[in-house]
Amino acid sequence: MYENLKQQFLQTPRLTTAYYRTGEGNETKLLLVHGNTSSSAVYLPFMEEFGKTCDTVALDLRCFGDSSALPIDATKGYGEWVEDIEEFTDALGWDKFAIAGWSMGGGVVQQYILEHPARLTHAILINPASPFGFGGTKGEDGVMLDPPGLAAGAGCVNAALVEAIADPANRQLFLDTIHGVFLTPGRTLDPEYEELLVDMMKKTKIGEGMYPGNASQSEKWPFVVAGDNGICNTMAPQYANMSGIADVENKPPVLWIIGDKDIMVSDTSCSEFGALGAAGAVPGWPGMDELPPQPMVSQTRYVLKKYAENGGSYKEAVMDGGHACYLEQPDEFVQIMKDFIG
Repeated sequence: MYENLKQQFLQTPRLTTAYYRTGEGNETKLLLVHGNTSSSAVYLPFMEEFGKTCDTVALDLRCFGDSSALPIDATKGYGEWVEDIEEFTDALGWDKFAIAGWSMGGGVVQQYILEHPARLTHAILINPASPFGFGGTKGEDGVMLDPPGLAAGAGCVNAALVEAIADPANRQLFLDTIHGVFLTPGRTLDPEYEELLVDMMKKTKIGEGMYPGNASQSEKWPFVVAGDNGICNTMAPQYANMSGIADVENKPPVLWIIGDKDIMVSDTSCSEFGALGAAGAVPGWPGMDELPPQPMVSQTRYVLKKYAENGGSYKEAVMDGGHACYLEQPDEFVQIMKDFIG
C-alpha cells in the first residue's frame, strides 16, 4: 500500500527520525505532525497530492512509529518534540516552512509557534489539543485545578490501552478506537489501510519515560496527578500552556480545522475526567464547581481570538467527521489545506 512512498531515516545528534517525503524540490515546504498513539501513517493518503505543490514531509515523533524510543522530559511540555523538529528541519536544509499537526500534534505545533514563530509560513491545527493542555483546567480561560496536574496526565490513561499496545494479539481495541473515535461511528476506511493504522498505533513505545509516563496520587478526585516524564504528561496543564502564542511576534497565519463530531477534543471529551464525571461514567465526581468538563474547543477559540486581536490571523474550517475528520473527507481536507497554504 502506498508503494510510491518510501520510508526514510534521518540521524541527528538527538535521535533517528523515520519519515516520508515527496515533492522534494518544490519551494513551499510542509511538515505534517501526527497525534498520540499514531504515526506518519495517518498522512500517507495525502502525501502524493500535497507533493504536487509542496516539498512534503510526514515524520514519526520520538517514541512513535519507527523513530527512536527515547525518554521524554514532560516538564518541557511538548518541548522535546519541538527540539527534535528544530534539529530535523535544520538537517533537511529548511529555513521557513508550513506545519500541520493533528490532536497532540496540534499541541506540538502550538508550542512550535510559541518558540519559533519566525520559521513558520503557516500553521494548521487539526482537532488540536487545547492550548491549556489535556485535562486539569476549567473555563475557557484555562484556570488550572488545584493541585496542578490534577485529573491530567499518565494517571488518567486507560490501562487497557497500555496492555493492548504490549500484546501482539490484541488488535480489536485499536480497530474500535478507529471506528468509534477517529471516525464518525458507522463510517469505515479501506480495510487494508485500517490494518496499517492499527500497526502504527501498536508501535507506540511503552516504558519508563515513554508511554504513558509516571503519576502520583492526590486526596482529591479523581485521585491522580500528572508526573514529570513520559508522553501523556507532556499534555498536563502545568507544562503545556501555549496560550502565550497570542503574544508572540511574527505570528504565522493559523488554520483551525474542526471535526464537527469529534468526541476526543471536545467541550465534553470522552477521555477527560470532568466530562466523564458529569456523565456519571466515573463515580465520586465532586460537581461542576470543583471539576467541570474542560471546554477544549472553547479554550482554543479563546486563545486564537486573542491571537487575532494581537495582530495575527486565524481561520476556522468545520468538516463533517470525527477526531480524524481528514480521513473521512480526504478531498475536502486537501482542498482546504491547499487553499490556505497556496
